[in-house]
Parts: sequence; structure tokens; C-alpha cells
Amino acid sequence: MTFEEAKILSEKYRSDIEYHNKKYYEEDSPEIDDYDYDLMVQNLEKLEKEFPELATKNSPTKYVGGKASRKFSTVVHKVKMDSLHNSFSFDEMIVFSERIRKLINNPKFVVEPKIDGLSVSIEYIKGNLERASTRGDGMVGEDITENILTIKSLPKVLPEKIPFLELRGEVYMSKSNFLKLTKKQESEGLKTFKNPRNAAAGSLRQKDFNVTASRNLDIFIFNIQDSEGIKFDSHIDGLNYLKQLKFPVIPFYHSYNDFSDVLDEIERIGKIKTDLPFQTDGAVVKIDSLEHRKILGGTSKFPHWAEAFKYPPEEKKTKILDIEINVGRTGVLTPTGILEPILVSGSTISRVVLHNQDFITEKDIRLGDEVTIRKAGEIIPEVVRVESHTKDSKPFVFPKICPSCGSNVVKIDGEVALRCLNTDCPAQLLKNLIHFCSKGAMDIEGFGEAIISNAVNEGMLKSASDIYKLSKDNLMSLNRMGKKSSENIFKAIEKSKSRGLDRLLFALGIRHVGQKTAKLIANKFENIDNIMNCSVEDISSISGLGNTVAESVNFYFKLPQTLQLIDNLKSHGLLMNYNNNVKNYKFKNMNFVLTGSLDKYTRGEVTEIIEKMGGRVSSSISKNTTYVLTGSEPGSKLEKAKKLGIPVIYEKEFIEMLK
Repeated sequence: MTFEEAKILSEKYRSDIEYHNKKYYEEDSPEIDDYDYDLMVQNLEKLEKEFPELATKNSPTKYVGGKASRKFSTVVHKVKMDSLHNSFSFDEMIVFSERIRKLINNPKFVVEPKIDGLSVSIEYIKGNLERASTRGDGMVGEDITENILTIKSLPKVLPEKIPFLELRGEVYMSKSNFLKLTKKQESEGLKTFKNPRNAAAGSLRQKDFNVTASRNLDIFIFNIQDSEGIKFDSHIDGLNYLKQLKFPVIPFYHSYNDFSDVLDEIERIGKIKTDLPFQTDGAVVKIDSLEHRKILGGTSKFPHWAEAFKYPPEEKKTKILDIEINVGRTGVLTPTGILEPILVSGSTISRVVLHNQDFITEKDIRLGDEVTIRKAGEIIPEVVRVESHTKDSKPFVFPKICPSCGSNVVKIDGEVALRCLNTDCPAQLLKNLIHFCSKGAMDIEGFGEAIISNAVNEGMLKSASDIYKLSKDNLMSLNRMGKKSSENIFKAIEKSKSRGLDRLLFALGIRHVGQKTAKLIANKFENIDNIMNCSVEDISSISGLGNTVAESVNFYFKLPQTLQLIDNLKSHGLLMNYNNNVKNYKFKNMNFVLTGSLDKYTRGEVTEIIEKMGGRVSSSISKNTTYVLTGSEPGSKLEKAKKLGIPVIYEKEFIEMLK
């Protein structure tokens, strides 16, 4: 390769890497797999070694790719958070070991699984969790203290009052929670996270910590960055000590003197990785001795005492036998490819989600195609590419009518999904009814999925309003329903009529309207008729709501089938006004922010009490905050309140205020 050719290629690599760095680190929306990205970086490194003149100071081979987001305050790391150099073959790993042995006699190596999540720093002062931050560019990260506190497995107060302890860990989302989340996103027509790492990063970097809490994130601690009052000679001694303090340390780690044993362990992890409950894309080999680490040092980007081995994703070829169109609860039409069954990464794959028409068109997927399949993040099957079309095949085009009810389907501006807007569509009916009766909605206790499904199959339920036509005899006629159960469900149905406007709005399953949004809308308009007659501008004027929600609500209440449903529900005596349960206005026009754990109340209970007294609870401190109510293990909000001069009250004072 000539210098000019190398220069052109290196510039392309840099441009592509910068683009993918932004998608991965800053937008949590990667477009290529880690393996492909790492190979791109490695290829650029090789070019820069062959042609040193191409190794610019700002080359992405010399720094970590992330930047601190403007959404969060920045944190300057006391200890630089390095990235790891990657190897893709055992030959490369042997080169790493030989380089170590040139400087260190009889080194001891530690092998760990490489968790695919978001790297964070966590600081403890005198045994209390004080601050958590993302890696960012390695030098400056984002303050995510409030969000890290939602991780249940992470100790907030240590049993020992260690003067200072800084740890490095990986926040991740388990495979099971990732599947639940993407299934929910898919059913609602939302853009799904590509893999668990993407989901963990997007969830941890939420401005509203309640969203983070709902995602059930977890963490593994894998390194002691810095400490005062304690000292260790080896990496393994440090991890064992953290275990004693009840930290969720990396799930398994082993030390070896013989590097052939290191390679055997890497191979073993590769064989079991698909069975692990978390996503791992490689294995990490580290030097155990902390003194040896100092001798080995590192570059501006990588330590010389560690190396990551990256496993290539397994890809298999199969055929698209058919494409099914399924209709979700919100009317989204989702295509599913029916495959000739194939074993991929430890399990047999016979179905693959094709997302939407744009995805199918981009990859030109057709019936009968030979395609290459792999598991995104080793979990969700995906079509990588089409290998060949059959003779006389034609591009696949979505149906123009709903396959379930025959209604016309539409594409709403700004969305990629096609939707059936018929609220009486049979495919949507069961899912809508289950949501309508759920705890956060109308809360019809005992009327669960199995019984609702039974009632639908018997023709008793064709819309939500039919629930209120059911008699005790109707319920008793259902399979496996006794007299007592029927009476209890009948009472629960009657009781649900008085839930109020906010619960009804949520129960209706309007797109983008969750429980909190429903309460804001109900509080603003007070009754269903006002909502039905309001404009998009009226709804978007509510603090905290935007045009997306406003347009969705306005559109829903303009549908003829919605108007009919509301009339039917009214005829059955459902409460269509907002009962804000305000007992008195002691906290009228007051805004509270909660931090830490209270002894007598949960956060939900405190929120309910404040709202019943006319106040509001916000997730973040602003100039409009009246009080910060703090408990044990408070986060950074307490310090922020003190700096801004906002009154801080404790649980005892709050109880006195209630009197």
C-alpha cells in the first residue's frame, strides 16, 4: 500500500470511528456491532504503525470515544478511566503475554468475563456513597449519582467507615429484563434498544431517575481505582475484600501463571457466554500484582497491563419461509420473518422480528430469500444481510389494511410504524382489555389475563365497556369460575367505576400517556368532556408535556370509536371527573423534591400525601422548589439544595408539618 492510499484509508477510518463514537457513547444508539467497530479501530492502529506520519495527535486510537453530556453536570475523574486494547485471536493474546514477560518475571494473570454495559466510577467517603459518574472521555464524565442510587444491589452505606474508596464498575441490564423492555417497546411501536448495553446506557442517563428505577439495572464492580485507609498488593485481594463488604463484584475471576491456562479460560468463557444471565462480548486478562501494573504503565488510552479478547458474533445462513404481520396493543403492525429453523449461539431460531417496512426495504428482504442471521447482543435474532433472492421474487410490501379487522392502516407523521386505528380491532382487543383492568389502570382485582381471554373467546367482551355489562351469572359461566370468585370480580368491577379520570385516561391506552401524564392532564382539564373538546395547544401548555403527547391525545379523542366508547362507559356510571383527593390545601403551590430513604414512608406514600394536600413532587431541583425532603443515604440533591439555599427538611419535620 502506498502512503497516499494509506492516507485516504486512514482518513476514512477516522471519520467513520468518530461518527460511531458519537452514536455509541453520546446517543446510546449504535449502528454497528462492537466487534465490527473494534476491528475498524485495530485497522487504523495498524496503518498508523506502518505509516507513523499518519498518527495525528487527535486520532481516535489515542483516546476514549465518549464525551460528557450536557444533560448532566460534569465530573473530573481523580483516576483516569482508561479503555482496553482488544485482541481478536489467540496469536495476538500471546503477543500481549510475551510483551509482559519482557518486563515482569513470573507474572500472574487474572481472567474475567467482559461485561457489556456502561462503565462508571463510584466514590465513597467515610463509608457513604457520595458520587457516581460515567466514563465520558476518560478524564471528564457525567454526574449520575441520583440514577446510580436506584440500583438495589449496590451498597449505599458500607459496614466500615473507609475514609475514601473509588470503585469502577459496569452497569448492565440482564438479558431477561432486556427482553421484557424490548417486547414492551415493540408492542407500543417505539424504537427498540439494539442490545442490553445500549439499553443500560440509555436507562442510566435519564434525567428522570424514576425512569431509571423502572428499568431494573444492575452493576458489577471490577476494580478499585483509589482508596485511603486500606491497601492491597493484588487485584484479587481487592475483589475479595469488596465481596466481604457485600459489593456485587464481577461474577467469577481466576488467576493463572501459565498463559496456556489463560487461553483455556478464555475459550471456556466463550462456550458458556450465551448461557450467562448478562451480556458479555469478551474476556479480560489483567496482571494481578498492583506493583507490576505500575511498572508496565500504559498509553494515553490503554493500560499495558490488561488486554480484552473479543469473541466474533456467530452468523448462520437460513431461508425466509414467510413474513407474518402481527398487530400489537396500540395497533402497530409488526412483521415477523418465519425462518427455516437454524441453531445460532446455543438456541434454535425459527422467527425473527423485521421491525417495519423501512427495515425490510433497506435490506431488500423478500419471501424465499437466503439470509444471514445472528443474535444482536447474543440475545435477539436479527437479519444481518440478504445473501440471495429466489427467481422471480418481488419486494415485500406491507398490507394496506389491518390483517385482523380489515380497517385501513395509516402511517403517522414522524413514525416508521404502520398502525391500525380501529380500537375495536380483535388483535388489539385482548391486550387492551388486560391493560384496562391492570393495577395501575382500573385495577379490577382478580380479573386477569386468563379470565379476560376466556370471556373474549366466549364473545362476552368486544370492548372495554362490555366489562361493565358482565353479571355474576356471566362470570360463573366461564371455565373454572366458582361462585365466590365471580362475586369478588363483580365487586371489583363495580368498585373500579369510581377510580376517577386520571386512572381512566391511563386505562384507555392512549399512546405516550403513562400514569404521571394522565394525572397531569386530568388535573388540568378536570373532566372527560373538557379533554375531548380541547386543542393540541391546550394540552401542550401543561408543564412537562410536549407536542408528541398533545397530538396523540387530541388524535385519540377525535376518533369516532373513541367517542362511542366514552358514551358507553358513561352509561355504565364510570366517574369521568378528576378526584385529586385533596383533603386540604396545606401544601398548595408548594413543590417538593425527595432524596434518600425515609423510615416511615415509601416515596410513593409521601408523594400521595403531598398531592392530597395540594402540593407537587418533582424529580429535580429548580428555583421553584419549596422544600427538599431528605432521608438516610441522600444523593447529590441534598448538597445542591444547600448550595442554592433551598430549605431542607427531614422526616420528623415533615410529620410535624402534617399535624
